[in-house]
Amino acid sequence: MTLKEIENEIKNCKTCRKDKKGLPVPGEGPSDAGAMFIGMAPGKKESETGRPFVGRAGKFLNEMLESIGINREDVYITSPVKYYPGDRNLRKEEIRHGAEHLKKQIEVLSPELVVLMGDVAAEAVFPEKDIKVTEDHGKTYRKEGTTYFVTFHPAAGMRFPKIRKMMKKDFQKIASLA
Repeated sequence: MTLKEIENEIKNCKTCRKDKKGLPVPGEGPSDAGAMFIGMAPGKKESETGRPFVGRAGKFLNEMLESIGINREDVYITSPVKYYPGDRNLRKEEIRHGAEHLKKQIEVLSPELVVLMGDVAAEAVFPEKDIKVTEDHGKTYRKEGTTYFVTFHPAAGMRFPKIRKMMKKDFQKIASLA
């Protein structure tokens, strides 16, 4: 399976689209990316463009990547939920379903490092663990030969100075792993 085939699967998936708005946001980045960054779900701006992390949280993510010498164009960025849910919380079944597509993307990319940004990303990849970003940020996990790193979602880092400070430390660790 290729990233393009997974993208087409997402675009044609009625379950992904159910109760959501806008364009699908499958993800973007090179197919040989050594690092993958996973968020939560597209926001309004993302649903208008079909691209991940292009709004305010995306600008913050770009700054964080630049601060450790990583170009956004060199990493793959996505989320488990591929459509904008609107102004409501995600349901567990939406995260579980999105995790199916996400797992395929991880298998195809086979990145050395996957950065889980927030509780939703952690839940999608590790449903069997009870990862809480507030407690587990900065930690790594191994699964099927891949290193997974837990940090906060950029939207939280953008809004809260205390979290921003912790995220900056986390990203310094990411620099040593990437």
